[in-house]
Amino acid sequence: MKRRDFVGLTGLAAGALWLPAIPGFAGDVVDPLRLLEPGLDVAVKKRLADAALNAAKAAGATYADVRIGRYLNQGVFTREKQVQNIVSSESFGAGVRVLAGGTWGFASTNTVTEAGIAKAAQLAVQIAKANSKVQKEQVKLAPQKGQGEVSWKAPIQRNAFEVPIKEKVDLLLAANAAAMDNGASFVNSVLFQVNEQKYFASTDGSYIDQDIHRIFPTFGVTVVDRSSGKFRSRQALSSPMGLGYEYLSPKAEDKLPGPQGSDVIGYRNSYDMLEDAARAAKQAKQKLTAKSVTAGKYDLVLDPHHLGLTIHESVGHPLELDRVLGYEANYAGTSFATLEWKAKNQPYGSKQVNIVADKRQPGSLGAVGWDDEGVPTKEWMLIDQGKLVDYQKIRDQAHIVNQQESDGCCYSQSWQDVQFQRMPNVSLKPGTQKLSVDEMVKNVDKGIYIAGNGSFSIDQQRYNSQFGGQVFYAIEKGRITEMLEDVAYQTNTLEFWGSCAAVCDASDYRFAGFFNDGKGQPSQSSAVSHGSSTTRFNAVNVINTARKI
Repeated sequence: MKRRDFVGLTGLAAGALWLPAIPGFAGDVVDPLRLLEPGLDVAVKKRLADAALNAAKAAGATYADVRIGRYLNQGVFTREKQVQNIVSSESFGAGVRVLAGGTWGFASTNTVTEAGIAKAAQLAVQIAKANSKVQKEQVKLAPQKGQGEVSWKAPIQRNAFEVPIKEKVDLLLAANAAAMDNGASFVNSVLFQVNEQKYFASTDGSYIDQDIHRIFPTFGVTVVDRSSGKFRSRQALSSPMGLGYEYLSPKAEDKLPGPQGSDVIGYRNSYDMLEDAARAAKQAKQKLTAKSVTAGKYDLVLDPHHLGLTIHESVGHPLELDRVLGYEANYAGTSFATLEWKAKNQPYGSKQVNIVADKRQPGSLGAVGWDDEGVPTKEWMLIDQGKLVDYQKIRDQAHIVNQQESDGCCYSQSWQDVQFQRMPNVSLKPGTQKLSVDEMVKNVDKGIYIAGNGSFSIDQQRYNSQFGGQVFYAIEKGRITEMLEDVAYQTNTLEFWGSCAAVCDASDYRFAGFFNDGKGQPSQSSAVSHGSSTTRFNAVNVINTARKI
């Protein structure tokens, strides 16, 4: 697309939809052609980083690291037949973190010159020394071997930022048309793209250059019954992924159907947005006349796109060591899974529950080579056959649980924010025995199949919770019978995972994901994926969420 054509197109969006809460849209709004310009040469980044590290050491730092970051973002927003907004942004700067007097100090700058970054390093040392006057216990860092000069790049096939705006707009409008052609009254669709160009260097001897890409296509469909005024909606069953634009070129082998009779399709490494939009309109229309669920105990068969949110809230967050220790209480509190609780060796779930943390899974949102402390990413078990065996930790936490190394899960949302402990990809391992979704449903006498994630709530200890979904189907005597509405399940974390009865095999494994997992004060957002196969939970309490007047 030519520059003047783009200006004309974006003019249609003046004053339209804007989502400031989406992470990554901090920074200057720029011409999208600028996003294709190359960033700094790696040799220049190394010279700048050395200026910061040398300045920090000269000012009295015993340790220092610097992150030089260029963050590119684009959002394309449409509604029905109109383009509502197209926003491209770029944020560029550097953050310097130091230890001085046994205490952390941090400063950042958007003056990315040797003088500017050295000044930030000196300020960080001053802040650390001031902090050391009031901090009672010195920071203890787990040892970390310098990585030398290394790099990592997301294994994308097609850079989304190189795709013409018109091609993206055409795709979203085609998805809208597919929804409208199948009965939608209203439809919004959005395509988010992120590229993080991150350079890390430390006094440990690491110089790490990383190029990270993420993409998120999504939509919302609403059907209105004009005669009654009733309406129902269905959101996309897409997952944001650590992939390029190739994610939007659907492949037949990446489509994974739900149980027979459910009219649900899951997607793995590629996504058919048009198919999902058409199906969403049909399902939203079905919801208008679907039977309202009768409250009671049901066996639940949970699709991976749904289960990802439950994993996130009931396993991912409560096993963050800073929450466990009480250092972090923002966004729904601390954790019931304390060190004292773990020492009692109580089960977290049934023997079918094997949950792993892994920052290396290809295509996942969390996939990187090294974290923002220069620690290589890895895989480690959190829950092994239902037993809690480990937490998520970073360099200054490892000694608290008598361990010698970080798990590589320290991150910052941008160059101007300090890095701290963030959730890695947290996933339920697939079952080891061959088991399809249809075979799982055949073993259910009275149950509900749930796909897509909906509203939820969880208490301040990550214990008592309630989860909804997008679509629900009754299971009676081993078969799907009809669509249901007004479904949510209430449980507590230990009861829920204790009721896990079966997990489908690896052929059904796929990711759910979140672009904007919030944590901290001041708040930061990060992107994280949760893998699983379709999973069965026995005798879970289901409530009816319909508003009775």
